[in-house]
Amino acid sequence: MKSSQSNIIKEIAQELDCGNDCYYNFKTSEILALPNFSQIFDDEEFKESFKESIKKIDKHKADFIKIEVLDSFESFKIMERFVEQITDKKLQMELENVLTNKKPFQNFKHKIDHSEFRQSWFEFKQSELEKNVENQLNS
Repeated sequence: MKSSQSNIIKEIAQELDCGNDCYYNFKTSEILALPNFSQIFDDEEFKESFKESIKKIDKHKADFIKIEVLDSFESFKIMERFVEQITDKKLQMELENVLTNKKPFQNFKHKIDHSEFRQSWFEFKQSELEKNVENQLNS
């Protein structure tokens, strides 16, 4: 039971990282992932593409917990926490600088992608997303 719960948390966290909102049916353990509405440009096309999932969610509304993509300020906080725990002081200072300037998300990604901490970042972010999902499912 515990491992299936952690698999659910992991799957939801991965969907959130891809920009999808998740609907978790706590009775059936089903997860439905839909693109976050802020990324939708054609409402009719969206409704048509995700018709079955939307219908299922509407029909069993009381059974679903909606877990939304993080707001940008929440994602920013995750980046800050990651920077705080980096052991390379030079990179840490560079990233702190990146976070205080224009386009922090884009520049953070660029700096991390070209560092030895790339994989550490992915693992840290996944862990933070999983904690967030677990907190929402338990509340």
